Amino acid sequence: MASNGSAVEVFEFSCGLHGDLRTRLERHVAVALIAGVLGACNTADRLSQVGATPALSAIEDPTTQSGYKPVRMPMPDVQPVSYAPNSLWRTGSHAFFKNQRAARLGDLLTVKVNVTDKANLANETKRSRADSESFGLPNALGLENNAVGKAYGVGGSALLSAKSATANDGTGSVQRAETVTTNVAAVVTQVLPNGNLVVEGKQEIRVNFEVRELIVAGVVRPEDIDSDNTIDSTKIAQARIAYGGRGQITDVQQPRYGQQIVDILLPF
Repeated sequence: MASNGSAVEVFEFSCGLHGDLRTRLERHVAVALIAGVLGACNTADRLSQVGATPALSAIEDPTTQSGYKPVRMPMPDVQPVSYAPNSLWRTGSHAFFKNQRAARLGDLLTVKVNVTDKANLANETKRSRADSESFGLPNALGLENNAVGKAYGVGGSALLSAKSATANDGTGSVQRAETVTTNVAAVVTQVLPNGNLVVEGKQEIRVNFEVRELIVAGVVRPEDIDSDNTIDSTKIAQARIAYGGRGQITDVQQPRYGQQIVDILLPF
């Protein structure tokens, strides 16, 4: 009976609320429920990824991203293809007999991975402010000499006094240095309509009980491929480069599964 009475009282209270106030209350409750559901989904996703290596994002078409604007620049006139009579040279060929660069599906090329990143940032911000306000009433129609006026503070040198002080000091620094230099062979997995090549290569090296992995993927221009069928990693668009490993050493360096689960679940 007590629970039924409580439910009736809550119902009567909600019905007695103003329409706008009730709408705002319902909206806040809905937002809180949605936030709780999203938090639970995020926790479930993180729990499903315990022990797994971070996944690389897929290569996407940049033109489908929000805020993309095509670039318009002056373009030269199209030159007609001409063939010289009694000549062995083919127009567009980079070699006397055949172009040895990768150009078709399944061709191979060597990617020169040369990643050298170094960042050193330091920021410091300081802010301070002090305010002081006072208001007095020396003469108030003689009430300053009256016992009643004095009781209420009339005639005081500071009827109203306000002071405030604000100080903020923040510092931050970032120091990072990364260097990866190696070569890896990649395979042409797709030829785009404009002639660009989608390449992907993977290399695994096992030393005792540790496997080192190197993954390279991206989009390259055939014109950027050197004569020895190599290309620098800086000329790869939408580049995805992963260098890591798996094995006994990696297992020891990572936290145990139980610790990872506790770190995800604990709210503080």
